[in-house]
Amino acid sequence: MGKEKVISANELTKKFGDFTAVDKISFEVEKGEIFGFLGANGAGKTTAMRMLCGLSLPTSGLATVAGYDVYKQNELIKKSIGYMSQKFSLYEDLTVRENIRFYAGIYGLSDKQIKEKTALLAKQLSLEGEEKTLVKSLPLGWKQKLAFSIAIVHDPAIVFLDEPTGGVDPITRREFWSLIYEASERGITIFVTTHYMDEAEYCNRVSIMVDGRIDALDSPANLMKNFSANSMDEVFLQLARKAVRSE
Repeated sequence: MGKEKVISANELTKKFGDFTAVDKISFEVEKGEIFGFLGANGAGKTTAMRMLCGLSLPTSGLATVAGYDVYKQNELIKKSIGYMSQKFSLYEDLTVRENIRFYAGIYGLSDKQIKEKTALLAKQLSLEGEEKTLVKSLPLGWKQKLAFSIAIVHDPAIVFLDEPTGGVDPITRREFWSLIYEASERGITIFVTTHYMDEAEYCNRVSIMVDGRIDALDSPANLMKNFSANSMDEVFLQLARKAVRSE
């Protein structure tokens, strides 16, 4: 028996009038997998992610996320996932503790759980003594790590990361990826979009979208072998050159 499939898409399609943003994409993601979802601007990544997060109804095709149908059970999907974007989604004028409390409350954690999670996150992130610090005064790297930890504070089945490491230095990016690995080891599935091709090599498998379709899907090692490339950067460039459209 294979691993549990937590995301399954079959010919998932999204059209806006005559424009097909996502064109019959099919793939599966296993529990605990780190799945890279790549593509140039305009390739359809964001539209696909919005459908999987329960924020946009598909035009056609089938998909389930955490066992829930994207057409009929999108509210249940929203409760089963975490989400973090490049904008971090933190409230700058709230303290570290207030941010944790606010989001944990939205995710339905009890007061007792919130208290325990606040103490645990402060310890894990070396923010003990900083719980009353306003988020806007934290360095970017700390904000980023806090945002990720809050996105998985409710132990979701899947966390969607949309360009989570944009604008931070390479050392902080590596630290961030260590948090991703820890979450994956706990069984949380990671669905990540990134512009950094070195990060693509940290993923278990990578899909690359071109003009609304998935043109390649495999482990980074296999993709580099199949495209006779020395890096994921080279693989990406070979595929991106075929693109007709851009944003």
